[in-house]
Amino acid sequence: MRAPASTYRLQIRRSFTLFDAAEKVPYLKSLGVDWVYLSPILTAEQGSDHGYDVTDPSAVDPDRGGPEGLLALSKAAREHGMGVLVDIVPNHVGVATPAQNPWWWSLLKEGQGSPYAEAFDVEWELAGGKIRLPMLGSGEDLDKLEVKDGELRYYDHRFPIAEGTYSDGDTPQEVHSRQHYELIDWRRADAELNYRRFFAVTTLAGIRVETPHVFEEAHAEVGRWFREGLVDGLRVDHPDGLADPAGYLRWLKDLSGGAYILVEKILEPGEALPQDFATEGTTGYDALADVDRVFVDPAGRQALDDLDAKLRGSAVPADYAEMIRGTKRMIADGILRSEVLRLARLVPDSYGLSVEQAADAIAEIIAAFPVYRTYLPTGAGILKEACESAAAHRPDLEVAVGTLLPLLLDPTNPIAVRFQQTSGMVMAKGVEDTAFYRYTRLGTLTEVGAEPTEFAVSPEEFHRRMLRRQEDLPLSMTTMSTHDTKRSEDARARISVIAELPQEWTATLNTLRELAPIPDGPYENLLWQAIIGAWPASRERLQGYAEKAAREAGNSTTWTDPDEEFESHVKAAVDAAFDDDRVTRVVEDFVARIDSYAASNSVSAKLVQLTMPGVPDVYQGSEFWERSLTDPDNRRPVDFELRQQELAKLDAGQLPAAGTETSKLLVTSRALRLRRDRPELFQGYTPVAASGAAADHLLAFHRGADGTPGAITLATRLPAGLAADGGWRDTAVELPVPVRDELTGAGYGPGAVSVADVLGTYPVALLVPVDGEKA
Repeated sequence: MRAPASTYRLQIRRSFTLFDAAEKVPYLKSLGVDWVYLSPILTAEQGSDHGYDVTDPSAVDPDRGGPEGLLALSKAAREHGMGVLVDIVPNHVGVATPAQNPWWWSLLKEGQGSPYAEAFDVEWELAGGKIRLPMLGSGEDLDKLEVKDGELRYYDHRFPIAEGTYSDGDTPQEVHSRQHYELIDWRRADAELNYRRFFAVTTLAGIRVETPHVFEEAHAEVGRWFREGLVDGLRVDHPDGLADPAGYLRWLKDLSGGAYILVEKILEPGEALPQDFATEGTTGYDALADVDRVFVDPAGRQALDDLDAKLRGSAVPADYAEMIRGTKRMIADGILRSEVLRLARLVPDSYGLSVEQAADAIAEIIAAFPVYRTYLPTGAGILKEACESAAAHRPDLEVAVGTLLPLLLDPTNPIAVRFQQTSGMVMAKGVEDTAFYRYTRLGTLTEVGAEPTEFAVSPEEFHRRMLRRQEDLPLSMTTMSTHDTKRSEDARARISVIAELPQEWTATLNTLRELAPIPDGPYENLLWQAIIGAWPASRERLQGYAEKAAREAGNSTTWTDPDEEFESHVKAAVDAAFDDDRVTRVVEDFVARIDSYAASNSVSAKLVQLTMPGVPDVYQGSEFWERSLTDPDNRRPVDFELRQQELAKLDAGQLPAAGTETSKLLVTSRALRLRRDRPELFQGYTPVAASGAAADHLLAFHRGADGTPGAITLATRLPAGLAADGGWRDTAVELPVPVRDELTGAGYGPGAVSVADVLGTYPVALLVPVDGEKA
């Protein structure tokens, strides 16, 4: 199996096609990238910028360059000695525009007689043999249907008409009543939908890739990529939605000829990938959480907890465990109620539970789940503990929970299979998309894949985790930014400084709240941290984030029922950052106060991520500052020409000043090149201890193995505290052999070396043994 030394994620879309990507390959090669990593490229909903709404899995999307574009990209990669990794979406397809999806169109036209009926996960009996489509603005809107060009129309929405169900003189309503689908009020979807979706997105319909012929047809084009040598590896989106993830991954390994495969899997603290997963690892959210936290100051926790309590009008800060139990229960009872009810209907009548009783107990069990899902028999213990927790929290459900447990533990039982598919949906919506916008003491901590109650990680604990990673998942991806991160890496690097200066942040936030008040204290903390993290940013970007964050939190306004008065306060606060000189000055003064520390955090975290165990990914453009907020902000176009020009200057010997974004380009390019060109320097992992007054401010490790020389990473942590304490002073590290810094070219060692000397130019160093020396 060929595995990458590193990857670089590109967002492929109409405005940046596979042909455009092919043109960027020489730059990526120069940057040091080993493999090009592509967002989904199969045919998707027209106009989709993300590609996760695949409408036709049989072809590369013409809007993204088509098969010719993939061939061009693959050819360019091959010519430069690079591999190609592609993101695929096995869990669902896009159905927003039925006419664009041949499978869905056939299902709607032919119902259970469709050759694709088995491909979709539909509970036909719930709606009398029909599939419910939540398309209508209200139940009265059936009057707005019309028949045109042999189709049923609702405004711009087109639906097929089954053979023999329409005659001249029939009303559109009569025609509708004869179809294999039923158009319903969109509000009924939460509780009455009868097809599985991706989370609560009704325009993404789940497919049953556990069925062999469905897998084969859905992956025929993917198989061609490997047969023709176009692609080298795959990133699998949302495996937790599948009925049998382990079985799917085995099939995929066979189809790809044993290629490199990663899964987009959120691992909670202490959780490991199931051993029967045929995969090299995850897409790196677990690594992101570890790197973030080693640069967060644990000493700031109490002051930020106190601030959180004050903002909530409470004597104590938010209880995260209770918060997520509540938000998950809210999701199970709300936008994913239809999935919970479907589970409840699978409980045999002989078990003596009504549908409502079963649904109540199932929702409570899911709300108590500490991980996204089980993979029975793996995780049976977690399921039992969740049931115990649910029964303890709701003693009135103890009998119902006990009744359900044997069913949920049986991996052959349909309710157990579907329960495993459902718990992850509730977790994602209740935690990532709700609680992460409510639990606001420090934005760095509420990132995808993170455990927000883990405030910081010591260097010692970080080293322990890296040793486990080297031992268990040496080919798993590491990342700092993705298309899904709530805040990109350099926004988080800024926000992390707040933990070092909590009193200053409290004073700053109090001033901002006085000048531009919003009647929701925790949300104010979230918003102003995000603004600080992204500054300078356009008004449009910050307004978009502010609205999304407020509605996702769901405390003061929601997507389905926006509170206009509250949102007017939010809009005014964001406007004030641009229009009120007093607010602008507060924001800019705080950014100026922390920016050198933030830059230190940024390049330190980047170097650690690029040199730690695993396969590092660089999200498009993040070789410069990446201060994006949540999607779609993080999918903005990238100025590759500017990056290429700056890289050429670096290669001509023009070293950038510390704290500039070109210094991040320097760190990124030198680390990527070294990992690609000198893989023998990255075969092991050993912590490097420092001595002296500021030893705790250094994170250092050696990547050599079995006594052989390897690359050594030195990175500054908690830079504000370091400056306040007088700098590095007598802090030193012991270097066993002579080394050269890949960033500056300076040589050091062997023996004890002053950290102040090594980190005199940049807050990081990448040290390489001088050829011919032994460790």
